[in-house]
Amino acid sequence: MAQWTSAVGAAQLARLLTPQRDRPAAPGTRRPPAYRALADGIRLLVLEGRVPVAARLPAERELALALSVSRTTVAAAYEALRTEGFLESRRGAGSWTAVPAGNPLPARGLEPLPPESLGSVIDLGCASLPAPEPWLTRAVQGALEELPPYARTHGDYPAGIPPLRAMIAERYTARGIPTMPEQIMVTTGAMGAIDAICHLFAGRGERIAVESPSYANILQLMRETGARLVPAAMADGLAGWDLDRWRQVLREAAPRMAYVVADFHNPTGALADEDQRRRMVDAARSAGTVLVVDETMSELWLDEDLDRAALPRPVCGFDPAGSTVVTVGSASKAFWAGMRIGWVRAAPDVIRSLVAARAYADLGTPVLEQLAVNWLFGTGGWEQAVALRRREARENRDALVAAVRRQLPDWEFEVPRGGLTLWVRAGGLSGSRLAEMGERVGVRVPSGPRFGVDGAFEGYVRLPFTVGGAVAEEAAARLAAAARLVESGASTGTEAPRTFVA
Repeated sequence: MAQWTSAVGAAQLARLLTPQRDRPAAPGTRRPPAYRALADGIRLLVLEGRVPVAARLPAERELALALSVSRTTVAAAYEALRTEGFLESRRGAGSWTAVPAGNPLPARGLEPLPPESLGSVIDLGCASLPAPEPWLTRAVQGALEELPPYARTHGDYPAGIPPLRAMIAERYTARGIPTMPEQIMVTTGAMGAIDAICHLFAGRGERIAVESPSYANILQLMRETGARLVPAAMADGLAGWDLDRWRQVLREAAPRMAYVVADFHNPTGALADEDQRRRMVDAARSAGTVLVVDETMSELWLDEDLDRAALPRPVCGFDPAGSTVVTVGSASKAFWAGMRIGWVRAAPDVIRSLVAARAYADLGTPVLEQLAVNWLFGTGGWEQAVALRRREARENRDALVAAVRRQLPDWEFEVPRGGLTLWVRAGGLSGSRLAEMGERVGVRVPSGPRFGVDGAFEGYVRLPFTVGGAVAEEAAARLAAAARLVESGASTGTEAPRTFVA
């Protein structure tokens, strides 16, 4: 029986390999033999997660034609991968990707570090900060006081507990967006919200327009629902959304749904202005596309001259009929990632459809956590906790920016006014290679291709505002060490990362 669970076509693999094949050799170094370069490229795709483990690779002849190389070159590359443990084969079943036993997948960058690695590796993979105390503890204590009446019920609230739905609706109304509780569904984090929305609007094979780059976890979620992603390129730097290109993508691809992060975009940090928001909604309405707007970063303005009044109106404010925009919010970024409470704001009929479909998914969101968030909203604790979060993120941002500019002066970026991430062009180096070499020198960072479609953004890395002070300086120093390894052409071998003491 074959051991592969998916397949990668020859044309697709050739496209994924193109950025690596086009990268010039470092000064003073020789290019490796063609088979070695091909083997290294495939191994890097596996380590980076862009080609999954247990994916069947194309036959040697097919890949040779797609890459315009000899079959001998492909055969030698496959043999090298088998020798290193990155490929397994069986006569009649083909060859499929693998990872050597005992070898961790480096450069994953988006999952929490295992407990044994804490203290030895600086984790720049997750754009999340520790809980803002004492507000987490106070919120949980407040929730426990409100729990007894709910404990005497079945505890199943598919739309969310009524007080929290009403509180979220009031908060939108206070922002100038009249909202009823019937327009709110509480979810298990923003990921739970977007998963439900995808299943409602964009079934298997449907097109979804996404920003390019966009939030990596959401892109992967959409892929796993079977959606066909249609990228719409962002403008350079913090300019944000190229609306002419966005309108063209919506008109030509006619996607059923589009996903945007208009407030301190992840990963670039861009903030859409009111004209961009208006044109975005108009383009979606004209194309018959449901515009899903992720507001999870909307309260994380960092510059001291910004406040709620100085920010653009929410995107849903440009859709008074409520027929085009579906809004997603969450406590996870602004408060704490461990507080898995999100919500959807949409037209009442959309909410009813989402709630009905939930009977076949997760049934509902934990009541105790809903009560904790409701306590925060109702007591003013939310505003104080988020103010603490902004101050910490601002200090971390400034420390990280200064450290990267000192240690890596060739790296290019613009400093965002909010959010939790810095989108960095890595001085002509491969972001995937930097991520892999970073594992060796004790810093974990996600590479650019994780935030694109089909291997885009090879020359970028994303750096979150999760460390500050001396740790930020050490993180930049380790990134500089990783860059030197990449520049020297160090092998992408399978040895385990070195251990450092932070």
